[in-house]
Amino acid sequence: MPGSSAPSKTSVLSVVATFGRMVKFSHTVFALPFALAATAIAARGHGITAAQVLAILVAMAAARTAAMGWNRIVDRRLDARNPRTADRELPTGKVSLLAAALLTAASAAVFVAAAASLGHLCLWLSPVVLVLVLGYSFTKRFTWLCHLFLGLAIGVAPAGAWIAVRGELGIPPIWLVAAVATWIGGFDILYALADRDFDREAGIHSIPARFGVPAALAVSAALHLGTVLALLAAGQAAGLGAIYYLGVAAVLAIFLYEHSILRPSDLSRLDVAFFNLNGYVSLVYFAATLTQVLVG
Repeated sequence: MPGSSAPSKTSVLSVVATFGRMVKFSHTVFALPFALAATAIAARGHGITAAQVLAILVAMAAARTAAMGWNRIVDRRLDARNPRTADRELPTGKVSLLAAALLTAASAAVFVAAAASLGHLCLWLSPVVLVLVLGYSFTKRFTWLCHLFLGLAIGVAPAGAWIAVRGELGIPPIWLVAAVATWIGGFDILYALADRDFDREAGIHSIPARFGVPAALAVSAALHLGTVLALLAAGQAAGLGAIYYLGVAAVLAIFLYEHSILRPSDLSRLDVAFFNLNGYVSLVYFAATLTQVLVG
């Protein structure tokens, strides 16, 4: 019958959407542009194939999906107790524990396969990356430095992309790792502001829970200053030009605005600061970097 496949198609799309919400797939926009920026810089004078770019994209998306799936599994009981997260897919039963585990395992396998296609060094380093991205989920149980660990776990993406293109590490990607680590760490602190009271009750460690809102905002701002300095250092190490530095200036302007709309006494614009503005940071940086590489 003409309409017989419609319910099946709708069901499949609904399942995909549910899994996508569980792992916050839309948030891939945060870190992926930095990996692509590193790819563009590394490809100058070395060349790159469409297959390599596709493998880098797949590796990034798969590693992040594995990390988020694992985080949801590890945190499912905490999420059920937290009013802000109680409606997530695992606590509500929209996704079963088995399904989440299968998604996580499959994503990890896809990541390793994609890394293998990018060369022996990427393959050998893939278990290290998995330890970092999966290990983050446990750090908030014993240290308020968990934000920096998350930053490092995501920050290795530019280094991985660089190695995928050149087969070795260099100075520019090290600075990009520092940039992403401080950027992610800084905005993860902002994200944790919403849960500071719950974290204290549950014994979860975070900078907002440990030191309070004013200190958390100050540390976040300091980390984002570090991001700008690291981006400047990366540009210098890679020999990039004026367009790149205009992009870094735009990133600085976004950070200044982001922190100007948050006050210890008024966090009403926290969602704007966390979701919208940090998405702009990565996209603006990538656009400026890619333009610089293309124009020379």
